[in-house]
Amino acid sequence: MRNIGAKERSENSKEFEFNSRDFDRVRELIYKRAGISLADSKQEMVYSRLARRLRATGINSFSDYLNSLEREHDSLEWEAFTNALTTNLTSFFREEHHFPILADFVKHRKQPIQIWCSASSTGEEPYSIAMTLCEAFGTLRPPAHIVATDIDTNVLNTASKGVYNIDRVEKLSPDRVKKFFLKGKGNQDGLVRVRQELIDMITFKQLNLLADSWPLSGEFDAIFCRNVMIYFDKPTQGKILRKFVPLMKHDALLFAGHSENFLYVSDDFKLKGKTVYELSSGNAVNGRVATNHLHKGSL
Repeated sequence: MRNIGAKERSENSKEFEFNSRDFDRVRELIYKRAGISLADSKQEMVYSRLARRLRATGINSFSDYLNSLEREHDSLEWEAFTNALTTNLTSFFREEHHFPILADFVKHRKQPIQIWCSASSTGEEPYSIAMTLCEAFGTLRPPAHIVATDIDTNVLNTASKGVYNIDRVEKLSPDRVKKFFLKGKGNQDGLVRVRQELIDMITFKQLNLLADSWPLSGEFDAIFCRNVMIYFDKPTQGKILRKFVPLMKHDALLFAGHSENFLYVSDDFKLKGKTVYELSSGNAVNGRVATNHLHKGSL
């Protein structure tokens, strides 16, 4: 009798057939839709996440599911498909070295301060920015506004509510927890809610960085684009970075993730500090001119 390997047994036991052709189609669709490049190693992850969509829609095969997406370009299922394949790993004050830099930077800026968090996930990053601004200006109502965007509408819904399990804030100092969060009681025990003043500082909206135009207008003092570029190939990264330029003040900062290096992707930026960038000298002027044009309605 032929020995059956573990991989083959696993494939035979799957609820839905999912072959390499299906995986290649998923990779092509998510790349076109969101610019995300899925590695060969992500096939099992893709199956696990999209199998939930097949169950939810009542479709019995990946082939039929993908066919339905391709037939209906404006289907609401596209949103669910994109949400399912978006990774949202985040925490409060992740990559903590950025926040003292931001605090010192904003103290010397013309007010009000405008910041864009371009991959907000479930909200921990924009709320960390908001807390930093409050501490920098010594008030719960600092002269600042944050635009927080993400392609995933599910995480934006979580972010806008500002409610988290209490273990999400266990690494914060007791002073920060007391100052910026309200602890739940009764049936809300075990939860915390961000103070309303922080929520009021932030506008959450859906945005696809791969879209031809963005529902934004400059000028931003800082842009946070951390741990999202790693999902894009180099041409897509370069396209996004070029579109940042006209939305930035001439001396604005761009914050990147710890594993991201923009110097090999774009000449528009130069390194200012550890994973912190500023516009290169030529683009500092060009960016300001382009931003003035944006105010006239190009976005």
